[in-house]
Amino acid sequence: MHKRILITGGAGFLGSHLCDALVAKGHDVLCLDNFFTGSKENIGHLLGRPNFELIRHDLVQPIFLEVDEIYNLACPASPIHYQYNPVKTVKTSVMGAINMLGLAKRVKAKILQASTSEIYGNPTVRPQKEDYYGNVNTIGLRLATTRESVMLRPFFSIIIGKTRSISGWSGFLIPMDPGCTQMMVELSAILLSRP
Repeated sequence: MHKRILITGGAGFLGSHLCDALVAKGHDVLCLDNFFTGSKENIGHLLGRPNFELIRHDLVQPIFLEVDEIYNLACPASPIHYQYNPVKTVKTSVMGAINMLGLAKRVKAKILQASTSEIYGNPTVRPQKEDYYGNVNTIGLRLATTRESVMLRPFFSIIIGKTRSISGWSGFLIPMDPGCTQMMVELSAILLSRP
């Protein structure tokens, strides 16, 4: 089925690969990024494609679009980036998720909210098993992403795939809607097929 799909953080590492795959499947893809950490080079080859649109926008501000699905990947994942401006990281994570939830509710779109493995802190156990809850330091350098996780948990059920971490991403927050499972399966298949 042909869909209109919004990918926030679409010019980042994960987002750009997801844009590639969904454009190749024939979906209309709206790539939204503020380029704080993303790069136009990652999606440059898609510019000019009839089913790809690039929107420069900061998720801290609401946006009004008509979409069927939303993949919210927008947030600095690297410690270098989120430590540079931790307030911006928290705003992007929390306000961005709230704004995307509002958009999803308004247009009745499915939404997938990604989260970094940083929310688990510095592990004391290796490898981590599914019942490991992390080692979070609430006053340490990972504070911005820890707060993001705590603030967003009431809105999402958490699905975690610790069998393979993809560039530091191992957790996905998905709204409590069984229909979103297919989005997670599709995203996992795309990302796990990458070298």
